[in-house]
Amino acid sequence: MKSLYDFIVEPLGETYNNEIEVEDKKLILNNKVETWKFVNRQAVVKACPLAYYTGISVGDIVVLHQNVFRVFYDTKGKQKKSRSWFKDNLYFCQPDQIYLYKNNDIWFTFNDRCFIKPLKNNSSLTNDKEQKLIGVLKYGNSSLEDKEINPGDIVGYTPYGEWEFIVDGERLYCMKSNDIVIKYENKGNQEEYNPSWASSSR
Repeated sequence: MKSLYDFIVEPLGETYNNEIEVEDKKLILNNKVETWKFVNRQAVVKACPLAYYTGISVGDIVVLHQNVFRVFYDTKGKQKKSRSWFKDNLYFCQPDQIYLYKNNDIWFTFNDRCFIKPLKNNSSLTNDKEQKLIGVLKYGNSSLEDKEINPGDIVGYTPYGEWEFIVDGERLYCMKSNDIVIKYENKGNQEEYNPSWASSSR
């Protein structure tokens, strides 16, 4: 089983993550296939593109775009599998649909992507639980390293470029390198923010 330009992947678990565990009970969060936020966005690589080397290997876990596994309805209202569906439980995935991959239990960003962990908002003047457009760089890349921006640094980013993902029980924002616009001095009193429900999700 080989693919010339695309990866072939299998969902890590179900194609949708509609439930979370709260203590000893399961809570159903979603029952609609149209809701993209609940589409599973983690997969296991079953085959890599033959046309080029990416650094990703068969067996690696990847974090990918929600449309890879997303179910849809056609013009007649009939439910269809994702347009990326190949056969059985296998799907094609284009390289620009992959944002993060895990090799030997270590996460690496892919292409120009990076991941930010939000910071807790301690201000008494707002009900927002996290600070806006600022966070801790969780997973960087070589482009940011060239600018001396490394994991653990506090950075500011532009609005509307971030996408929410749950990675190892942490809620993170995925964005492109050029969405990072400033590096702040770390004052040591910033606290990372992770909602309690995130630790129950993948």
